[in-house]
Amino acid sequence: MNNTPTPHIGAKYGDIAETVIMAGDPLRVKLMAEKFLDDAVQFNNVRGMLGYTGSYKGKRVSVMGHGMGMPSIAIYTYELYNFYGVKTIIRVGSAGSINKDLHIGDLAIAMGACTNSNFAAQYELPGTFAPIADFSLVRAAAESCERLGYKYMVGNVLSSDTFYGENPHTDKWISMGVMAVEMEIAALYMNAARSGNRALGICTISDHILTGEATTAEERQNNFTHMMDVAFSLI
Repeated sequence: MNNTPTPHIGAKYGDIAETVIMAGDPLRVKLMAEKFLDDAVQFNNVRGMLGYTGSYKGKRVSVMGHGMGMPSIAIYTYELYNFYGVKTIIRVGSAGSINKDLHIGDLAIAMGACTNSNFAAQYELPGTFAPIADFSLVRAAAESCERLGYKYMVGNVLSSDTFYGENPHTDKWISMGVMAVEMEIAALYMNAARSGNRALGICTISDHILTGEATTAEERQNNFTHMMDVAFSLI
């Protein structure tokens, strides 16, 4: 416990709850703190990556940013799991659909996360690791969507290292049933597995790679609240 504060998180041990809901955009985190938390206290602003701890319906919970891409979320979630005693991390973010039945505003619950990243090479496994979510969280999230009437899909996402890829091979991922593309969940799931903890990724579809449908940055920051409703229902 003497590893806190860390190089990236200014909190002391005990400042962060055992459950953390994370988003890539720190301003989305600020929105969650204002909308969902009672008595929120800011515990981090290192590198502008906001983090708050408060209560939701009487239960202690934290919200924090994780930045863009697998290297960024990997740093923050590693420190949360291994230095701050965090047991559960839920990512709420945006994703691009590559499924004809998954449209803007729909939710993608990531049961698994494929990746084109070399992140898993550090483990020196004699094969390919399959990053998956905690099943109890997947089941609870799906049940919450049903109860709230939110359109959703459960399946595989692609955590890509490139946003502007020279050749994204979208057709090949579609042929394997991958439903959406984002940039972080695979690293989150691997850190959860390695530390023996729980994780879940819930994404709102912000654009459709096949049809060209898209949303603005402001819409992504302020309007994607259904995934937050679902995430907080799991607390």
